[in-house]
Parts: sequence; C-alpha cells; structure tokens
Amino acid sequence: MNKVAWIGTGVMGGPMACHVKKAGYEVYAYNRSPEKAQALKDQGIIPCGSIGEAVGDADFIFTIVGYPKDVEEVYLGANGIFAHAKKSAVAVDMTTSSPSLAEKLYAIGQEKGIAVLDAPVSGGDAGAKNAALTIMVGGDKEAYDKALPLFQCMGKAVTLMGGPGMGQHTKACNQICVAGATAAYTEALAYAKKAGLDPVKMLSAISGGAAGSWQIDHMAPRALAGDHDPGFFIKHFIKDMRIIEDVAREKGLELPMLHTVLSEYEDMAEKGLENLGTQSLIRRYLEE
Repeated sequence: MNKVAWIGTGVMGGPMACHVKKAGYEVYAYNRSPEKAQALKDQGIIPCGSIGEAVGDADFIFTIVGYPKDVEEVYLGANGIFAHAKKSAVAVDMTTSSPSLAEKLYAIGQEKGIAVLDAPVSGGDAGAKNAALTIMVGGDKEAYDKALPLFQCMGKAVTLMGGPGMGQHTKACNQICVAGATAAYTEALAYAKKAGLDPVKMLSAISGGAAGSWQIDHMAPRALAGDHDPGFFIKHFIKDMRIIEDVAREKGLELPMLHTVLSEYEDMAEKGLENLGTQSLIRRYLEE
C-alpha cells in the first residue's frame, strides 16, 4: 500500500485527504493547527505532530496551504519536506501559489531526487467535498502519471499543462475568469433588485444562456441567500490576484478588470471582511 503524507487539512485539504484515504491509501496528515488533523482521525487518517513525522517514508506528499510563504516553509524549512522526504517520492503542491516558486521547488527536488509537481485546483469547498475538482498540473509526465490515480480520487478534470510552473499559470488564468464572473453576477444581482426583478427567477432565466457559468450556478445563489461562509476566502483570492498582477507586470501586461476586482476585495479586507467567502462581494452593493 502506498503511503501518502498530507500537509494542510483545512476547508479544501481535509476533504481531499479523506477521498484519498477512501480510495485505499494509507494517509498521514499534518496541519499547523493540530486539531484540524486530529479531526480526521475518525476517517482513518493518522494525525502527525510534525511534517517530518508525516512525510517519513511517504511515496506521495501532498501540500495545500495558504500562501507562498507557507509553501516555502513547508518545503524548505528545517523540519520541512526536503529535509525529510525520501528519494523517489513525488511531492505535489496543490496550493495556488507563485509560478516562479513552483519552478524553484521543482529544481531543488531534482537535486534531491524528489519529483515535484505544481497542481492547483478549482472548484471550491463543494468541489473538494464531492471529489469534483479541476486539477491543473505542471511538471514532468513521469511524475504526473504516478500521481494521476490519486488526482482522480479528488477531481473529475485533471490536465498536465506542461513543465514546472504551468499548473500555476493555468490557475492564474482560471482566477482571472473567476474575478470577472464574480463581479458580473454580483452586479447583475444588484441591478435585478434595483429594477424590481425577482433575482432568483432572473438567475434561472439567464443561467441557460450565453451568460451561464459555474459562478452563476453555484455562488450567485449563496450570495443572494446571504450565505457568506467561505468556500473560498477573500484573503486567499486577494493573494491569488496579487500574484497574477506581479507576473503580468513582469511580462508587461495590464489587466484592468482584474485590478478593479482586486481593489474591491482589498477594500473589504481593510474593513475586516477577509475571512468571508468571495460571494460576499454582494455586500458592497446591497448591504452598504
């Protein structure tokens, strides 16, 4: 039986690790907040007190944490993955992070005999719970082929996009589209209410046409219902958009729509709302 180490058991990571366990793998989990890893014990997952304890003899190591600085600490820290993982292990970072960091980790992994893939996901908490994530992978095909059965435990659409960093670049494209779609359905709901439309009926009417999207089907109803719980945190979306802006700036590219949406969310964060879900953008129109 392949041993799997799972680092990061939050809103996304917890359900994803459980799917891997249900598929028959032996899963060892570590989380910076120990209680989150302990909560998975009833699912047959073995909680660990350190990264070193978790990765031990692991054949596969999955990480999904908050920010690029967290990724660096998990991989490069004194008690991190590279300090304890065995040669021949496949390490997969599923955090939405920096493409350049993904390239750096890949190169260090090559030196240590550890294959590193960057594999950010899309689909939010619902996708994680239902094993319906979209997974965008960068790295070597040999490592991808080894990890593919585990990816298929967690997602329905898994694609190798190219070499190291290409998974992160693909997720950047995804987040640009999500930013636009989120702003669009939010403004549509605000307009519908001001125009006297039934917003639920409006969403039903437009969802099957050219305006239809995953965001309209899954997130707009939550916004309309006043459900601001995080399937995806505002603070993490801000992180994603800032990474995209940094890369775009390096490449001489302007992204005015993304910049506008980022500014809206940054304003919400300044008001202490960074731990709400992205759908709570509706508050800027209907509750302020």
